[in-house]
Amino acid sequence: MPLEGEYEPSPAQWVREQVELYESSGGTRGTTLRDTGLPVVIVTMRGAKSGRIHKVPVMRVEHGGRYAAVASKGGFPSHPDWYFSVKANPGVELQDGPERRDMTAREITGDERDEWWRRAVAAYPPYAEYQEKTDRVIPVFVLEPGHPAGPA
Repeated sequence: MPLEGEYEPSPAQWVREQVELYESSGGTRGTTLRDTGLPVVIVTMRGAKSGRIHKVPVMRVEHGGRYAAVASKGGFPSHPDWYFSVKANPGVELQDGPERRDMTAREITGDERDEWWRRAVAAYPPYAEYQEKTDRVIPVFVLEPGHPAGPA
């Protein structure tokens, strides 16, 4: 079930434009990161503070129907804002080309993170440089099919 609510576009112009092109074309255009030619997916989430809907392009790192979302922020010392939204609200929607699906995000650590980190760096080599630029361990989420269970 798609996330519903008021959409708040990103303050970053390139993110707004990429999301708009991706969605307005039904996932047939805007599917690569700017000038790199490397594939991206769109992750839709509910904001941790505002409760509004946010959308971000992330590198397409897929394995066995699951996806990684790497909170790199280009190696800056702090996590991207979307990291906190996904932590607070792990039920997200992923658009990979024309296909949309409900997913649950789970932050991973240890050997599982190492395995997904290798996949992420293979898909987008600059991640390795980003990790070298920062003292923080860049978080990695695995997005798995389905939405989390509601309150018991």
